[in-house]
Amino acid sequence: MGFFDKLRGEFIDIIEWTEPNHNETLAYRFPRYNNEIKYGAKLTVREGQAAVFVNEGQIADVFPPGMYTLETQNVPILSTLKGWKYGFSSPFKAEVYFVSTKQWTDQKWGTANPIMLRDAEFGPIRIRAFGTYAFRVSDPGAFLKQLVATDPSFESYEISQQLRNTIVSRFTDVVGQAKIPILELAGNYDRMSTLARERISPDLMSMGLALTLFYIENISLPPEVEAALDKRSQMSLLGNVDQYTRFQAADAMRDAAQNPGGAAGVGVGLGAGFAVGGQMAGAMANAVQPVPVGTPVSAPPAMPGSTVMPPTLPPQAPVQLFVAINGQQAGPFDWPTLQAYVQNGTITRQTLVWKVGMANWDAASNLPELATLFAHLPPPMPGA
Repeated sequence: MGFFDKLRGEFIDIIEWTEPNHNETLAYRFPRYNNEIKYGAKLTVREGQAAVFVNEGQIADVFPPGMYTLETQNVPILSTLKGWKYGFSSPFKAEVYFVSTKQWTDQKWGTANPIMLRDAEFGPIRIRAFGTYAFRVSDPGAFLKQLVATDPSFESYEISQQLRNTIVSRFTDVVGQAKIPILELAGNYDRMSTLARERISPDLMSMGLALTLFYIENISLPPEVEAALDKRSQMSLLGNVDQYTRFQAADAMRDAAQNPGGAAGVGVGLGAGFAVGGQMAGAMANAVQPVPVGTPVSAPPAMPGSTVMPPTLPPQAPVQLFVAINGQQAGPFDWPTLQAYVQNGTITRQTLVWKVGMANWDAASNLPELATLFAHLPPPMPGA
């Protein structure tokens, strides 16, 4: 340093640090020629700052916010180290570090790799999480010892990665030990944040830092797991899938009817028609299932000479016949079965049959439906 720098240092008697806008400096060493400080110099420490005097590598006095005149009584530790029993009048050597004690907000954290958990409902699962936190320097002396050392300008980026690693590590422990179901994590962010802050704070305290705020913004699942959960939610919302299918088919038919000239409309209309037809067929098949005995409207009368009550059919059932085979009621039978029985002789013209709407049992040849089946069969041989 030149002569004028030395001369300027002799006349400077105010020690202060004004942080520029958007500054990321956590600690700043005040520059002086040969680190010499004049007796009676003024030290100004602003709010959000602390001044630390270092003598020969050893921390001496720490000044909180305020204005000080540097005299023997104001620097007791430094005076003891220097051996000034009766005060001093010449410049003394000491390094002065200004430490920012303000709160550093909007710091980001997040999991670089998924966290493996065991969920009671879904089993082994992976999650990711991210959020924000805030910290400040709570012990300037410890902060200077542990992190700053001799760095003339200590920036926040120099500690950000270490803080993120510490936060993610402790957060992983908290999530694994909390054993909160995956689907209930969103309602427990505050609880998880509090637990994580309590686990992280001791690690930061050893470096002279305090974790003032900790927030969880999101805990997410892998995309394929989220897609499966979305599908599961859709199925729950649909409820009756059969009714939903009919509703979609009706909408498709309506859309096709609005555009009858388009090929796509024709295709959609045909597809919808087949879908509705399939649904109607299913409904009809369900309709012919047996119902409790005793339905009075559609129950067939007892067969001649029989006291056994036949089963009943619902009124909306398709046309099917009950048949008396070997003196026992059988059926109901559909058309292909009746046709086969007529061809193999199980049902003859004299076989008693009954269907919904008939008052009594009657010969099969008297039913118009069966008359066509007997048209191509020869009549009984005489005397047979």
